[in-house]
Amino acid sequence: MKAIVLSGIKQMEIRDIPQPVIKNDNEVLIKMSVVGICGSDTHYYKSGRIGSQVAQFPMMVGHECAGVIEDAGSAVTRVKPGDRIAIDPAMSCRQCDQCKMGRQHTCRNLRFLGCPGQAEGCLCEYIVMPQECCFPIKDTMTMDQAAISEPLAIGIYAVKTSIPMPGAKIAILGAGPIGLCVLLAARAQGAEKIYVTEKVAERITMAGQAGADWAGNPDQQDIVKAINELEPHQMDVVFECCGQQEALDQAVEILRPGGKLMIVGIPEVDRISFDIGSLRRREINIQNVRRQNECVQNTLDMIDSGRINADFMVTHRFPLDQTHKAFELLTNYRDGIVKAMIDL
Repeated sequence: MKAIVLSGIKQMEIRDIPQPVIKNDNEVLIKMSVVGICGSDTHYYKSGRIGSQVAQFPMMVGHECAGVIEDAGSAVTRVKPGDRIAIDPAMSCRQCDQCKMGRQHTCRNLRFLGCPGQAEGCLCEYIVMPQECCFPIKDTMTMDQAAISEPLAIGIYAVKTSIPMPGAKIAILGAGPIGLCVLLAARAQGAEKIYVTEKVAERITMAGQAGADWAGNPDQQDIVKAINELEPHQMDVVFECCGQQEALDQAVEILRPGGKLMIVGIPEVDRISFDIGSLRRREINIQNVRRQNECVQNTLDMIDSGRINADFMVTHRFPLDQTHKAFELLTNYRDGIVKAMIDL
């Protein structure tokens, strides 16, 4: 089968590799239909790592995907050949202490598509997954929508884990795909006011179209002053979605006493820092967000019902053999790109 392989920093090639086979009776063979490119994929492309997760070249990335069941093991009951599915890229053991506590996203033995030393990515024609990771979709749902359910589930989980949204005043720092997913989830859950910061002009416009009440560029204005003037009582919760130290600093300055900071973005550095005096005096709460936990079906239901529509996020699409072009555009924030889809 054909597969996209990272062979080094900013090096990518298409290769013919063996097609995976079902080895366990609870597994299914999936023919890929579409793969969305995530910011974490571009981290491996441009720097070869995400924190302690270091790329082992050659490697395959990609985890936002949808496809069709081609074959199924003898114990599979959840899906059948021919089913169109959304895919949860996280494969938990369901046996460790974390899984038994209902924290499958922090499973001690977690395997995740496109993570070094865990599982190869899905930028290829076929993958094999446990049936538990497969979610049948209705005929009315597009494959793009099924694939976008992965980042959307992160946004829904981040909002669910923060505070009750009805009446809340929130800020989202970074309007890339994850920030936009948080925005859509917060709006659907009843947030009263949503403030967004972003450096890419096209994404600022998109945030406004998606429901932001205010959007500003921190490179062009003092966003802390602007937001605090508009909201003297400050933000109830801030979602940091770009992984930047300056955004973390800004988040602390616009949070009200007792407010909550949700760290959703993935920093490219090993350590971040805070003004501990400000955190302590105002009793700021900090919560990290690790992907999502049991939110895939709810996300699909919200898409299906029309409560969330993320179709606008798909700005570019490419065939498999042009995946390198997609990564270059995303890495350099060119051509107004937000979400690139690879068709297989």
